[in-house]
Order: sequence, then C-alpha cells, then structure tokens
Amino acid sequence: MLRLHGVLGHSSDPSFRGRLHRLEHSDGIELLFVPPEDVGRRRFRADTDRGTDCAVSFDRDGDLQDGDVLYLDEARAVIVRFGAEKVWRLRPRDQAAALKLGWNAGNLHWRVRFDGDGLAILLDAPLETYRARVRSLLEDGSVEELGADV
Repeated sequence: MLRLHGVLGHSSDPSFRGRLHRLEHSDGIELLFVPPEDVGRRRFRADTDRGTDCAVSFDRDGDLQDGDVLYLDEARAVIVRFGAEKVWRLRPRDQAAALKLGWNAGNLHWRVRFDGDGLAILLDAPLETYRARVRSLLEDGSVEELGADV
C-alpha cells in the first residue's frame, strides 16, 4: 500500500511539467480516479489505474483538485482525476489490424490495457477525438468497437 498525505502541487505547475513529461514517456504516470462522493473526504482508499492501493489523507485545511500530484519520485507519479475512469474498448479483426491499432495507440501515446483479445483505451479527452484518429480502421471493419464507459 502506498500512503499519500497531502498535495505536492498541481500537474499544470511549471515546476512539475518537465518531470511529469519524462515520466509520461517512461510509462510512470499513475492516475488516481476519485469518485465525487470521496472528493471532500479527508481520508480514503482507492486504487490507481495501474492497481496501486493508495491510502490518502489530508490535513483539515487541505483541498483536493483535479490534476493534483500526490506522489512524485524518479520512477513514478500519482495524479488525481475526478470522476470515474473513462474507457473505450476495441477489438482488432485479425493480426494485421492488431498491428495497425497497436501502432496508432503507441504513436499517439494512448494509455492502454490489454482486455482479453481487445484493447482498453483509457480516455483523457473526448471519445470522438480518439475515434477520429482510427476512423479508417473502424470504417473498413478492421477494428470493432466493443463499447465505452464514458
């Protein structure tokens, strides 16, 4: 369990941007999705999108905001996101489609997880933004949409 107390700063703060950018490229960013009912709490437990169990606590004067950095070291950062994780699920038709989808996901730096024989894409922007990037694969039937939790 990772114990997190207080906020280190906000992910948009220029003093964090360089380190966070490097961690993005080394797959070191973990997102902690905080449901609305837990946003005002001073203590709660939640798992990051990578499965890290976190025990979170704040002082009475602490205030949590979307994008806050709760943990940062050379290998990993934990950043708060409000609401539920948004996921788009896709399944390639064959190996060639899987390669094309994988290339697009990697080239576009999408956060993904393998989901059986499909791909779960963790959304950081509106779904239509992602669809537009692989529209040709969707339109020619190479890739099938299995649904979205948005």
